[in-house]
Amino acid sequence: MKVLLVATVQSHICQFHKPLVNILHEHGVEVHVAARNNLAEKNGLALDFVEKVFDIPFARSPKSKNNIIAYKQLKKIIDEGHYDVVHCNTPMGGIVTRLAARNARKHGTKVYYTAHGFHFYKGAPKKNWIVFYPIEKFFADHFTDKVITITKEDYRLASKKFNTIVEHMHGVGVNEEKYLSVTPVETKKFRQENKFDEHFVILCTGELNKNKNQQVLVQAMEEVVKKCPNVLLLLAGNGPEEMNLKDQIEEAGLSACIQLLGYHTDLEKYVNASDLVVSASKREGLPLNIMEAMLCGKAVVASNNRGHRELIENSVTGTVVAECSPNQIAEATLELIEDSGKRKKYGDAAKKTIQPYTSKNITKELQSIYEL
Repeated sequence: MKVLLVATVQSHICQFHKPLVNILHEHGVEVHVAARNNLAEKNGLALDFVEKVFDIPFARSPKSKNNIIAYKQLKKIIDEGHYDVVHCNTPMGGIVTRLAARNARKHGTKVYYTAHGFHFYKGAPKKNWIVFYPIEKFFADHFTDKVITITKEDYRLASKKFNTIVEHMHGVGVNEEKYLSVTPVETKKFRQENKFDEHFVILCTGELNKNKNQQVLVQAMEEVVKKCPNVLLLLAGNGPEEMNLKDQIEEAGLSACIQLLGYHTDLEKYVNASDLVVSASKREGLPLNIMEAMLCGKAVVASNNRGHRELIENSVTGTVVAECSPNQIAEATLELIEDSGKRKKYGDAAKKTIQPYTSKNITKELQSIYEL
């Protein structure tokens, strides 16, 4: 058996699909990857766990001519590769791949698409339903053998509306071996080495972009430090908003209490060393950074979007703010800074509820989906 995994960028495969590759390899499956090589931006990520990698010039923008080039290259790879399964991910990667695989499907190749969070959902802007819903439905009905959803809301909608097989799995798998391997002794040493012991550490992980909305967290910190000057906010990730965030932090006089960490492959150290995890993103599918925090028993303060709501039960495993404003984020953060008992209560409950989302459980779900 031979499988081609496709995504817009190679880092997506590195970050989210190693459990899939591992289980495929255990069953003797040869795995190839086709995606744009962006690993130089990702500080240490390596796509060294598959048999072959194709560098395809995908672009996120549907207007980019690079996607036409990507289509032609990908069609040739698929037609000549004689794959049993072509498994595509990400919006543009999914559309271009399914178009490129049309001929191969006639000869027995199965095409799977993992939806990491549809752009149309309850509460989404009307234009998202007008634009994205008919596209996803058309491609699911005509060019896809299985649609794999990772949110319950997407699964219910796709099962009802799409004319293809629809599967559900609990995300892409939070790596329990990696995140639970950090000992309390190691965490204490890491905090001391980084001088975190002097601070209450808040962690936010994600690409520095407008959707992740880190600028709201910076604004919230202006209020937080007035009452708790020893708070340190760590923003882990890189992206197009990095310079804007740097300017915002400097202009607000917060350089001493907000650090931009850049992209890290050792986030397990930072998650375990943190006292609280926050996220202000506008839109999420099923956020891995929140799963990692919950697995490590951390309380979370998060914006009110469907991905956060699916993972976090408000006032039980964390706080989901009604409105993602600097004031509400600051208020919820201060409440948990001042109440260590509540933080522990939320963290303990979170660790229990996140178990279905671990890599161990995801492996079982993938075996079923691939009929291994």
